[in-house]
Amino acid sequence: MEPVTATVFIARPREEIIAYLSDVANHPEFKDHFLVDWHLTREDSEGVGAGARFRVKMPFNRFGWGDYTLVEISEFRVVERGRSGKFNRNRTMGTWVLADAPGDTTRVEYTYEAESNMPSDRLRESRGWWKRKTAKSLRRLASILEENRDRGGRVTVAGR
Repeated sequence: MEPVTATVFIARPREEIIAYLSDVANHPEFKDHFLVDWHLTREDSEGVGAGARFRVKMPFNRFGWGDYTLVEISEFRVVERGRSGKFNRNRTMGTWVLADAPGDTTRVEYTYEAESNMPSDRLRESRGWWKRKTAKSLRRLASILEENRDRGGRVTVAGR
């Protein structure tokens, strides 16, 4: 699937947004409208190596489970790599790029990429669906960080 990119401007410092994004337990707060049944993959939900498993709520998706792990965190970028689909055979990557913007705001850009190896997996890809859901998640992220509203639940370790 071609990469899907969404952008939002948030009136918060870049460092605060990076700290928020580097804690995987915060991600369901703004992604829970299309990613559900979250579970952490380890107890420590912050930093490189932290990850989560979830189910993608996409129509006609029989193999909706996926996961991702934070593999890079810097002062301008957060990268998450994961797998999804049947037998976890599809590779996924999400990249958050943050840049200072005029007026004490931060430009937040999220790019989602998926690599499907099987023709049956490529048939189920819906770039428009991912674009809509990604754009909504960035709008929710902005409302959470700027106004402290529209907060969803925090994820916990499986079995708790």
